[in-house]
Amino acid sequence: MRIGLLTVAALAVAALTACSSSSSPGVPSLGGTGQATGTAAGGCLSASAGLDQLTQGEGGGDGKGGAKPSGAPEQSGVPQTSGGDLGYQPTCAGATGDARKNALHAAADCIRQHGIPTYKDPVLTADGHVFTDARSLHDAEETAVLAAADACKDLIVAAQLVPDGQAPAPPKLVQAGVKSAQCMRANGLPNFRDPNANDLFTPGHGFGMHPEDLPGDKSDPTVQHALETCRPILDAEARASSLGSLAE
Repeated sequence: MRIGLLTVAALAVAALTACSSSSSPGVPSLGGTGQATGTAAGGCLSASAGLDQLTQGEGGGDGKGGAKPSGAPEQSGVPQTSGGDLGYQPTCAGATGDARKNALHAAADCIRQHGIPTYKDPVLTADGHVFTDARSLHDAEETAVLAAADACKDLIVAAQLVPDGQAPAPPKLVQAGVKSAQCMRANGLPNFRDPNANDLFTPGHGFGMHPEDLPGDKSDPTVQHALETCRPILDAEARASSLGSLAE
């Protein structure tokens, strides 16, 4: 992250920390059951901690000045640019019901109005987990992400939302990812590993690929052959990871 933006980020984080323990006036109180996200328990990522990561730019930029969600994989069929642990810290479960759905919509609408117009409403599952439009934040300019995080921090924390975070991958998505991995292994990539629920994915783009599983970058002829042969299966994985599919 640029040094000139660190001060802005620090101020935003300080404000987030101050407000994370209570809702803003006019923000609906969340009902239902589930774990509140004021603190991270059991290794899950809370709303305040997620905003901290987002505004501090953890995980690096996207190569064009934009903020990139921490550890975000590239689109299915495109290698990531860094290795490391394939797992990630899933977001915490929270409240369920209409109150939280309304709060999530209000937070997303605020993000749209403050510089990221493509940001889609998060998906709330029956057990209080949330899936988000991380790709819109990945593609946005860093200044827009910081501005939206600062303007919408109260609504984001009240909604128990990590704007670019994900709940563990559901079984249908894992199954689709395993089929992709099987195809890639059968077509010249023997080290391509099966994903599991604790592997990071990007809604609409699937689990992506990891450099340590490949003989080279995506221009390698073996990788290109596997991608071409497995494209229909990779596309099915991407569809299974869409917000619409995750809502089912």
